[in-house]
Amino acid sequence: MLDFIECINTAIGFFITVAYAYQFFFLAYGFINRKRKKTKQSELLNKYGVIICARNESNVIADLIKSLKRQNYPSEMIDIYVVADNCTDDTAGIARSNGAIVFERFNKVQVGKGYAMEYFFRRLMSTDKFKEYAGFFVFDADNIVDKNFVREMNNTFNSNGGAYSAITSYRNSKNFSSNWISAGYALWFLRESRFLNYPRHLLGTNCAISGTGFMISAKVVEENNGWPFHLLTEDIEFSVNCAIKGQKIGYCDKAVIYDEQPTSFAQSWRQRLRWSKGFYQVDSKYGTRLTKRCFSGRRRFSCYDMLMTVAPSMLLTIMAVILNALVSLSALAMPAFRARILLSETTSFMLSSVVSYFLVLLLYGAVTTLTEWKSIHAPTYKKILSVFTFPVFMFTYLPISLCALVKKVEWKPIHHGYVKTVKDF
Repeated sequence: MLDFIECINTAIGFFITVAYAYQFFFLAYGFINRKRKKTKQSELLNKYGVIICARNESNVIADLIKSLKRQNYPSEMIDIYVVADNCTDDTAGIARSNGAIVFERFNKVQVGKGYAMEYFFRRLMSTDKFKEYAGFFVFDADNIVDKNFVREMNNTFNSNGGAYSAITSYRNSKNFSSNWISAGYALWFLRESRFLNYPRHLLGTNCAISGTGFMISAKVVEENNGWPFHLLTEDIEFSVNCAIKGQKIGYCDKAVIYDEQPTSFAQSWRQRLRWSKGFYQVDSKYGTRLTKRCFSGRRRFSCYDMLMTVAPSMLLTIMAVILNALVSLSALAMPAFRARILLSETTSFMLSSVVSYFLVLLLYGAVTTLTEWKSIHAPTYKKILSVFTFPVFMFTYLPISLCALVKKVEWKPIHHGYVKTVKDF
């Protein structure tokens, strides 16, 4: 029994360390190259459509539209569309009064952002208007956008000869300092921008879009015949689909959005439960194809990267800890000397797993806070405190991951009401 447990524990520890070693390389590479590079200004100004899928967002929709109207980019080259999706408030009216083109959608069966985007593209692609756009920006209604966002994204889009299928941006937060929950989200997204997408971009491999603040090229929309991505995490589904097809996703470090993060644990639980379930869905639907693409075809490393992103590694760790806990219980029926040896082995594994996970998260929180210090809008003591609460926030994913495995999860809206403008930053 002891030899078996030692073998299992060693194998799991070795697998996870080797499989995710490249992310520690990304961390080091991103830290070494942390100084932002100057972007070559492009003379070609493309026309873009902006898509905002909103459900009962009357509190915040105006702030986003106003920030888009104030872009350092010709206003006639930006059209703002709002899909008022199953709204029961005045989201549509407020959006129209602020200059957006509004499509109202009512469908209580096909619910979620992916279906709202599909509805929008179907309508637009049936007109000649679609052909005017080089690409489409996708935002959530609670975002506000830096004044240079569109110009910087346009520079990046043109820098690669229009070869990007999509480009993601630097995702900052409006309410980092609200509490430990919003700070946990904010650090995660800053880490994703700085130490995942930024190194990916510098090394020429695929980035991944994350929910909001990204651009998709009109060419890719046309190739996909709209937006056929309807899993609970449609952003990751799109990223995985691009990796499999060999389509490139870039990153623009100077294009900044500010996103509102949940502050209540109940709301955070619902949102992250949906994300965890969505990752399982993506893994189930694309896992086999991703694995095959790791060994053949274009962008093999990008496919491996996405495979590791959606792989249920946390679930593997949880199951290993549970197995060790069960073996510890079985020691009660053994002779005392054998029980002591077995308990020592299983306890050591469980403690080392928890401590290792905590220290890795502490490292990511500390390095992210250090490198992005000036970008984090919070008092000094809250920035420092967030380094230590970040691992706690991430540990709450453990029960969420288990719950998502067995629970039926549906898309539900997240309430937004934290009102700020770009001037506040």
